[in-house]
Amino acid sequence: MSGVTVLLQSSPSAWPAPTGAQSERVNESTDLKVVAVQVGPILERHIASGYMPGAVALIGRGEHAEVVEIGRMAKENAPHMRRDSIFRIASMTKPVTAVATMMLIEKGRLRLDEPIERWLPELGHRRVLKRLDGPLDDTVPAKRPITIEDLLTFRCGLGIIWPAADSYPILRQIAALNLIGFGPPEPAYALAPDEWLKRLGTLPLMAQPGERWLYNTGSYILGALLARASGRSLPDLLRIGIFEPLGMNDTGFFVPERARNRLVSAYRLEAGVAELYDAPATSLWNAAPAFPDGGAGLVSTVDDYFAFAHLLSARGRAGGRRLLSEASIAALTTDHLTVSQRVGGASILGSGRGWGYGLSVIAARTEEGFAPGSYGWNGGLGTSWMADPASGLNAILLTQTGFTSPVAPTVHQEFLRAVLAPAFL
Repeated sequence: MSGVTVLLQSSPSAWPAPTGAQSERVNESTDLKVVAVQVGPILERHIASGYMPGAVALIGRGEHAEVVEIGRMAKENAPHMRRDSIFRIASMTKPVTAVATMMLIEKGRLRLDEPIERWLPELGHRRVLKRLDGPLDDTVPAKRPITIEDLLTFRCGLGIIWPAADSYPILRQIAALNLIGFGPPEPAYALAPDEWLKRLGTLPLMAQPGERWLYNTGSYILGALLARASGRSLPDLLRIGIFEPLGMNDTGFFVPERARNRLVSAYRLEAGVAELYDAPATSLWNAAPAFPDGGAGLVSTVDDYFAFAHLLSARGRAGGRRLLSEASIAALTTDHLTVSQRVGGASILGSGRGWGYGLSVIAARTEEGFAPGSYGWNGGLGTSWMADPASGLNAILLTQTGFTSPVAPTVHQEFLRAVLAPAFL
């Protein structure tokens, strides 16, 4: 692998010598090392092509993990990639917000079937467009209120329309009102959640609650609702309920000054070339946001996100404690969509995929070979995660180059296949 630095690192739990009960753990660690070695050339090839300057990949099973660090933190004369490099994980935020919601439900603060207007009166008494491309005043009453579960499953009646049609009056109004939640993350967004909700409440719904899968906006609404229901800001709620118990010390809505030397540069493809989008020194993620974005706002590291992924794989237990019930984990990782909703969402979800709570669930074996019941999600700024409950594997890839469409770039597809479906390579 000339010209590219590749480091393979084991999680500390994989180091003990093979004595007694430890032998099985070491064999498992050896298996993960084999996969990690196979992943290196895949990542190197995409670095050599100029697609990305570097990446951090993790292959985990149980508490064991192998990490591949490859390339550099930026194209511009940057240090080598580090295991603890910090990435903008964008929509990989959504599963975290969903877990926080289930925690409040288990504490009795919320119910899945509860109308959200109890906490968000701005979104009560909804009206619904007769046609998605119709005038904003051509509406009918909503058949029922939006519920907490509608937000989790992205069936709340609001979301991204893909491909976008600028001629739709509702999309023009969303732009006129300066509403986030219908496109990429905007960490420098100036409006606070209350003002955002007030403006959002002036829109009709795009579909009846529960009837259509529409991506993204449900997580933004959910983040605002969690803050009101808990009496804490969303950053504090996630920190106390999830990040601190799991040791996710580098995960949050912005990068503190002490850690900015570990924030990677971010790139967007322009005419096939990775162009700088966000530099660490002037990053949009260097300051606490006015609008903590429950859909796409977090930064994290590969080990931090593995701690979160392992919570789901371990059915809600971490560090000898139960943080979430097995029933809640099952609800999070079960596809809740109808066949027609999966078909309607296929342009974003992909073929054979449904949606649980805040994450995608494989409903039928995909052409890539991913097994039914596997779950995870991507971040449009260059990250991906998938878990296979049958094998116990977690696969996480963090890169600096953003997606150009809902379809994951080739490097992510090849990495996930190498880890979770090697027979299909």
